[in-house]
Amino acid sequence: MLATVAPIVARSRPLPPQALQGTAPTGTVPANVLEPLRAMAVTMRMDRDAEIVAQGDPAGYCYLLMGGCARTVKLMEDGRRQVGEFLLAGDLFGWEALEEHDFGVEAVTDVTLLRYPRSAIEALADRDRDFARKLRALTAGQVRAGRERVVLLGRKTARERIASFLIEMAGRIRGGGTMIGLPMSRTDMADYLGLTIETVCRGLTQLRTRGVIAVERSKIVILDRRALGIASCEAVH
Repeated sequence: MLATVAPIVARSRPLPPQALQGTAPTGTVPANVLEPLRAMAVTMRMDRDAEIVAQGDPAGYCYLLMGGCARTVKLMEDGRRQVGEFLLAGDLFGWEALEEHDFGVEAVTDVTLLRYPRSAIEALADRDRDFARKLRALTAGQVRAGRERVVLLGRKTARERIASFLIEMAGRIRGGGTMIGLPMSRTDMADYLGLTIETVCRGLTQLRTRGVIAVERSKIVILDRRALGIASCEAVH
């Protein structure tokens, strides 16, 4: 891992629109919102599968993902893993933690991040009303996404969860396009959706057989967006 002082502006992508019923990123920050703290930013480059933050680490820093994909991970006492969310370029994480990180964060691909002291962000929020408002908006987005996740895991069938996930990724990775280059593995998807990898593969096959999607390794092509939207909420009213 390389860590060097980075006197650059934290340029992030604006919040993309939701695709159908997909969940928008919970921690995406508007472009240049962290510009006042650019002198404190430290650039970090980490390899695929590297641990960025360990579960239980003191929450002294927050991170802006500039490139690549990461996952938040919770390890249970019996060794099972739950992926909480996938983080993409423009997502800010670690700012919402209390004394320690409840979830670890791992690189799904090679990633580039900017690291900021949490104390600096809190101080900026105290003196800048507009910045504090944007942080509150991020918090509200997390609460909304958490509620949607309760529905996803508690009420939806396996096929509905998979369809909902593809809609979410279509909105986040390609801004609502039909070609989705998924950086995460099928195992990651299964641990995010609360399914087995066999169920994920079977669900993708069912959607492909119905002509809703085409599958080519890590790439998914949405052939019928309306059918995918219907598949994501067939039993949820």
